[in-house]
Amino acid sequence: MSVSHLKALFNERYNPENFFLIAGPCVVEDEALLMHVAEKVSRICERLQIPYIFKASYRKANRTSISSFSGIGDVEGLDLLQKVGKTFNLPVTTDIHSAAEAAMAAAYADVLQIPAFLCRQTDILIAAAETGKVVNVKKGQFVSGEAMKFAVEKVRQAGNEKIMLTERGTTFGYQDLVVDYRNIPIMKEQGVPVIMDCTHSLQQPNQTSGVTGGNPKLIGTIAKAAIATAADGLFIETHPDPSCAKSDGANMLHLDLLEKLLEDLVRIREVVR
Repeated sequence: MSVSHLKALFNERYNPENFFLIAGPCVVEDEALLMHVAEKVSRICERLQIPYIFKASYRKANRTSISSFSGIGDVEGLDLLQKVGKTFNLPVTTDIHSAAEAAMAAAYADVLQIPAFLCRQTDILIAAAETGKVVNVKKGQFVSGEAMKFAVEKVRQAGNEKIMLTERGTTFGYQDLVVDYRNIPIMKEQGVPVIMDCTHSLQQPNQTSGVTGGNPKLIGTIAKAAIATAADGLFIETHPDPSCAKSDGANMLHLDLLEKLLEDLVRIREVVR
């Protein structure tokens, strides 16, 4: 597996013996929230020698209900995301939702994330690749691990080798997801780092309330199994008060629970590496 782009991304904080972490609130709500989460998580990760990418979406385009919160404004959200990165010396990532957003987001973020529903959209993949930034493609709930080779090929043929893939569960009926851990080694065959999304793989979508449900008490279970099956990174959305979060509150890990979980995961990694 090529890790040259990880070395460049994390600089001296890169530890090839450990997993890396993508974590933060689901969406940019306000500056105070971003700074609070980034400060706490970066401190934990520095102590545990876990390379860390701060995550928050500047806008959420895929919402169940038209009344759901989608962001504070594109430029405002991206400005705050960039400010977090500079303040804490962290790489940052955000979703993009169309090809037209790629260049704009790339001016602020180090990693462009392609949402699962858009993983087959050729124009978005190519536009993200052409920015030269790291491209993290989330596996669609409707796509096999084997089929993600086509997403990798699109990014590579656009001239970008800085690719990551993220497993985030597979549709199981209308209102649930399951995780097939075979997808982790299968996607690693593409020679790219593979991440386990421990948050969205526990979603319970299509609720009649118009708000996606979730089962966050199993985040630790998903994360531990991912490390045991050689995931290179973990994606965990976290919030100091998930019940008040403006997006995906039903899936996020309470910020106070993150440190103990990461300590446990580091010990598991030491055993299986």
